[in-house]
Amino acid sequence: MVAAKILKELAKEHGTPLFVVDHSELRKNLMQFNKYLPRVQPYYAVKSNPDPEIIRTLFNAGAAFDVASIREFKEVYSNLKGKSNKEKSDYVWNKIIYAHPIKSEETLRELNKYEPLVTYDNSEEVKKIKKFAPDAGLVLRVKVPNTGSVVELSSKFGADSGEAVELIKQSFDAGMKVEGLSFHVGSQCTNFENYVQALNLCAGIFEEAELAGYELTLLDIGGGFPAPYNEDVEPFKLLARKLNAELKRLFPKKVEIIAEPGRFMVATSGTIVSKIIGKAERDGKKCYYINDGVYHTYNGIIYDHCTYPVKSFKKGEKEVCAVFGQTCDALDTIGLSEFLPDLNINDFVYSENIGAYSAAASTWFNGFPPAKIVHINQK
Repeated sequence: MVAAKILKELAKEHGTPLFVVDHSELRKNLMQFNKYLPRVQPYYAVKSNPDPEIIRTLFNAGAAFDVASIREFKEVYSNLKGKSNKEKSDYVWNKIIYAHPIKSEETLRELNKYEPLVTYDNSEEVKKIKKFAPDAGLVLRVKVPNTGSVVELSSKFGADSGEAVELIKQSFDAGMKVEGLSFHVGSQCTNFENYVQALNLCAGIFEEAELAGYELTLLDIGGGFPAPYNEDVEPFKLLARKLNAELKRLFPKKVEIIAEPGRFMVATSGTIVSKIIGKAERDGKKCYYINDGVYHTYNGIIYDHCTYPVKSFKKGEKEVCAVFGQTCDALDTIGLSEFLPDLNINDFVYSENIGAYSAAASTWFNGFPPAKIVHINQK
């Protein structure tokens, strides 16, 4: 984590609200992923934080990328400037997956010239891909349990396991090749059995496909790798130990394994520094108003089901208080039971581990601009 002294200095220099991205955390998280899951190639989920500087750091560190829009694809692709056409083509095939199962016709038209890997999960998508991006490689996304994950995804995406082989057959019959399967256990997954069930389900589909004459060579185990928001989150190495054992047992070495970590890569790299702009007492409780909120960096409170404890640079006896955002909406509530010492207007406060799904969804609601972004430790 960035030292409090440095955060205060940056806030004084750049003003607030200030979103500080520590690139040493990005590199550390990537190294940790590679250390504990050596067989799995991490494809950073760009949607979690698409800042070009974050993408560049992970690109230079050797990460691959999961993209969900043509804009995200092009942001990653821009790092290939100066490479030969073959190098670009090889990179797209080996290091980028377009992992959104539903794509517009316009997107598919634009993607086709790059010949990427794309996911799908239904027969209508097969028809679209065949018509508008016939040169793409396919990965079938399968519906798996999301029990216990903070953000559930299985109700929106994923083919039922019982129809998987038929969807694979439809794709091959249409003249396209299915490289393998993908799944997603849900974001911030703390129920590690989701992965175990998903891996066993996919292993069964691999066997069914082989019996039907289709050889699959790729497995994308998705995202969901939990960020250490609090001490209740079990260490990543425990999940990795379970995954390594199941992957070894269920899938031969010829099967390439990839994953889509987003939150895990970027959550701990981000810290937001704000300042107190208002102070009041309501119903016997002290209330603070800061120049950020749920329409801005703290939007994960609403959309990502996360909490980001507000901390003070000041020492002193703490008491329960409320912290509100800067907009005129009462929904703009950061916390009703924060623990802070007595603070004054213009004092700084901060929240850690807010690098994922925060700045990425910040708005201009009420005319308040998103926080300024400052990058540190980029080299």
